Formats: sequence, C-alpha cells, structure tokens
Amino acid sequence: MNNLVPQIYEWGSTFGIRLIAAIAILIIGRIVIRLVRKGIVKLMGKRLIEKAIITFTASMINVVLWVFVILAALSQLGVETTSFIAVIGAAGLAVGFAMQGTLANFAAGLLIILFKPFRVGDVVEAGGIIGSVNSINMFNTIFKSFDNKTIIVPNSSLMNGVVTNYTTEGIRRVDLKFGVDYESDIKKVKKIIKGIVDKHELVHKEPEPFIRLGEMGDSSLNFNIRIWANTENYWTVYFDITEQVKEEFDKNQINIPFPQMDVHIKNKG
Repeated sequence: MNNLVPQIYEWGSTFGIRLIAAIAILIIGRIVIRLVRKGIVKLMGKRLIEKAIITFTASMINVVLWVFVILAALSQLGVETTSFIAVIGAAGLAVGFAMQGTLANFAAGLLIILFKPFRVGDVVEAGGIIGSVNSINMFNTIFKSFDNKTIIVPNSSLMNGVVTNYTTEGIRRVDLKFGVDYESDIKKVKKIIKGIVDKHELVHKEPEPFIRLGEMGDSSLNFNIRIWANTENYWTVYFDITEQVKEEFDKNQINIPFPQMDVHIKNKG
C-alpha cells in the first residue's frame, strides 16, 4: 500500500502534465487554425474569388488542420494514433475513388482561380462552346451564349482542352475579305476600301490597315483587309465596314460576283 500511493502520485503527475500539454495543443491549435483560416479567406477575397469557393476551401482547410491538431493531442496523451491515421487514410482513399470526377472538377476550378486563363465577363471559346463567362464555381463554370442561353461546363473539360480568350488583349484584328469581278480596277477598289477604313472612327491607325489583292479566285478577285480595333468594338467595326463597302461598290458600279451555273440542253430529236 505504501508503494501504491507514490506510484499513483507519479502516474497522476505524469498524466496531468500530458493532459495539460494536450489541452495546450488544442488551445494553440485552435488559435493557429483561426489565424490560418482568416488569412486564406482574406487572401482569396483580395483576388476576387467566388464566395462559395472561399467558404468551401476555408472549411476544407479547417477540417484538415483540426484532424492534425486532435491527433497531436491524442498522441501527447499516449494514445496510439497509427490506427486512426490508417482509418482516415483508408476513408480518404475510398472517398477519392468515389468522387474522382468531382475532385477533378474541383482541382480544375482551383487551377482556373490560380492561373486565371479567363475571368468573369470574358468572352471565351472552350469546352466546345463560345460565350461570356457568367460565374466560376467550385465544380463548373457557367457561360452565357450570345443568344442568351445558360451553358454549364465542368471545370475539368475547360482545363483539359484549348481555351481561347477573346477579351484578354485590349485590341483585336478584324479580318475581312471582299470579292469583285475580274473587270474591276484594282487601284480603284483599294482606294474605295481605304477611304472607308480611314473614315471609320473605331478603326486604329496603328498598326496600319492592310488592304491588298490576296487571291485570284475562280470567279472573283478577292481582297484581304486586316484592320485593328478595340476588343469591345470588334463586331461594330466588322459589320460597319462590310455594309459600307457594299454601299460604295454599288455606287461605283463595282460588281460582286456570285456563283452561276450555265445549263446546256441538247436536243437529240
């Protein structure tokens, strides 16, 4: 009995120290987790990331960090944590296999956020569609087509394919081609087109507009026009120049050829 009391006292002292250490780990861990979570939310908020993605990411980090803190506290108390880690690993592996597609979309969403191949509002061609980016979510990106359809595309489809962003650059080249008949005066045609291009307020003077005869086709002389405009003015310039060229060609009796077919009927009688 005399030996039991010191042993209990020694065990209680040792366990008490471990318990205090475990509690300290939990308290300090909670403070660190809170600071880390706030820092991540603040950092992602500065990058104008979607709120849903910020909340989801913060929650995931919170869970993972708490798992490490709890395991560290249990280990301090002398609890064997190897089995816990094995169970968590097995569960994580099972969930990972079950959610391969979902996790791939989530990972692709994070890559889109980090590398920014496009942003909300950009006009993009990707995943077999063309439209403006309406929102970037955790697992998919929502587009608005030019005819006002909502198109939902999995993020993995976007990151695994070619992405063409029409909005990234401030200016774009407008390529046009006009065909005239072979009797047309080449210099006169170029002068008419140049006059239209030079007068248009939205066409850039630099780089200098390119207007040249590019091809002698089967039934027409085809002129290539390459002009530059601000990205937001692309289609305005495209349609304006096309309409004005047609009007000026008509005024100057310059014919635009169209496909024709001659049919010869043989009378065998």
